[in-house]
Amino acid sequence: MGGLKMNTQVLAIGDIHGQIQLFKEMLNHWKEATQQLVLIGDLGDRGENPKACFLLGKKLVEEKQAIYLKGNHEDLLLRFLADPEERYENYCLNGGMRTLESLLHTGLEAEYSPTEISMLVKSHYPELIEFLNGLPLYFEWQDYVFVHAGVDLAKSDWKKTSERDFMWIREPFHTGENKTGKTIVFGHTITPSLHGDNETTSLWQQDHKVGIDGGAVYGGVLHGVVFDKKQLVEDIVLVNKGYVWDGER
Repeated sequence: MGGLKMNTQVLAIGDIHGQIQLFKEMLNHWKEATQQLVLIGDLGDRGENPKACFLLGKKLVEEKQAIYLKGNHEDLLLRFLADPEERYENYCLNGGMRTLESLLHTGLEAEYSPTEISMLVKSHYPELIEFLNGLPLYFEWQDYVFVHAGVDLAKSDWKKTSERDFMWIREPFHTGENKTGKTIVFGHTITPSLHGDNETTSLWQQDHKVGIDGGAVYGGVLHGVVFDKKQLVEDIVLVNKGYVWDGER
C-alpha cells in the first residue's frame, strides 16, 4: 500500500456556496486518517467568500487527496469565462458577482465590461481555472456514487450520463427509479425543495438516493455526511447563523 491511508469511511460535504466559515467549521469534524473527504460541488457563488472556498478546495485535493466534484456553479463560472458577454447576466443572476468580486475586488460592474472581467480573472488565476476545468463529475466508492446533481436513470449504464446532467439534472433523477445497484449521494437541489415543503433542511433519503444540500446559503444547514461501506453512519449538521444570500448580485 506504500503507506496509503485506509479509508474505511467517506465524509461528504454538501453545497458550500462561498461560506468559508461553515466550510472550515465542518472540516474540524473530518477524521482525516480514516475518512475520504468528498466535496459535492458548488463551492462558489452567493456566499461571503467564494475565492477562499475555491482555494481551500484546491488545496485539500492537492495536499489531502480530497475529491472535489464539479458542480453547476463551477460550470457557470467556466462558461462565463469562456463567453463573458453572452453569459454575464445569467451568471450574475446565480450569485456570480459574489465570486467575481472575491476574486478581484468590489465594484467591478461599474469599472469593467464582462470581457474585461473575464480577462482579469483568467490572467490572475490560470492555475485555479485549469484545476476547476479538470474536476471529476462523480466519485465511486464501495456501493456509493457521489455526484453533484444526479445521474440519468433512463440510461442502462449510469456512467453514460451526459456531462451536463451530472452537474444539472433535477426532477427526472429525483423521481426516476434507481436500478443502478448503488446508493447515489448528491447535492444541487436543496432538501427543503426535495421534501416538498420548502422548510425541512434534513437529509432527503429515498430509493437509495441521499440528498445532502441543506440550503445553507439560504439560511439552512450545511450537512457533512459520513458513510461506511454498509450504511450512513452520521450526519453532522451546521446551522448557518451568519451570511444569508438574499438574491443580490
